[in-house]
Amino acid sequence: MSDLSFRFGTVGSPKSNPKKPGGSVGGTIHIRTLGLNALELGWVRSVRVGEKTCANIKAAGEENDVVISVHAPYFINLNADDEEWPKSRKRLMDAAHFGNLAGATDIVFHPGSYFGNPPEEVLPLAVERLQGCIDELRAVDNPVILRPETMGKSAMLGSLEDTLKMSLSIDGVEPCIDFPHLHARPGDGSMNSYDEWAAALKAYRDALGAEALQRLHIHLSGIEYTPKGEKEHLTIEESDLNIEAILGALKDFNCRGRILCESPILEEDALLIKEKWSEISGEGM
Repeated sequence: MSDLSFRFGTVGSPKSNPKKPGGSVGGTIHIRTLGLNALELGWVRSVRVGEKTCANIKAAGEENDVVISVHAPYFINLNADDEEWPKSRKRLMDAAHFGNLAGATDIVFHPGSYFGNPPEEVLPLAVERLQGCIDELRAVDNPVILRPETMGKSAMLGSLEDTLKMSLSIDGVEPCIDFPHLHARPGDGSMNSYDEWAAALKAYRDALGAEALQRLHIHLSGIEYTPKGEKEHLTIEESDLNIEAILGALKDFNCRGRILCESPILEEDALLIKEKWSEISGEGM
């Protein structure tokens, strides 16, 4: 499976995860039996895991050639007020600490809200706080990449430009490109053509270099949206998102990395995306 340009998997354990072994360890093993080879641990409510479980997840990933990442708790906000920021910071740092113990290389997180302020006023504080997190992680030899996710509502910190600016400013920070969120963010059905996706990848390459396109971390699923942006994730079949245009642009820009599915039918759509990638790229055929 690893001869493909991308590894494919799910955000959270597969729906068909067996009860024994259950949890993230079972999910890591089961991912491989499904024909997938990446898993993003869904620690989206809180980080409630011990060192022993982390060691078992790491071992399962290594034994089954499954690469691990973490989705940190939703309640992180780089633009939080001074009272709330320490709580946000702890959630992110806990995800990075225990994620590293579990063998995760990348920590995905939602960067927060503008609170009605323009991005150029919010970004300096976000960068300062994120730099502090990276400094502390590197001081204890934690090598994880922190990945601010592109967000699906225009009121949220997390446009592609936001995530690129954070990544340009800090070594050890790179975007998580959530293509459905980028489609939903304008609220008008745009960001859905090959040319638009190609322009986004060009912006990514121009900002971070061609080498950065070799280690993309991508979320993919269907999406429902309103004029205000993202509403909820859908199956690929139910959505108007042009998956073929996205995959075609990724092929033409010679991208590599991982593609994690957040669809309501996690592994089914992850396998569908993998199949579509093979058809478009010609790999694994």
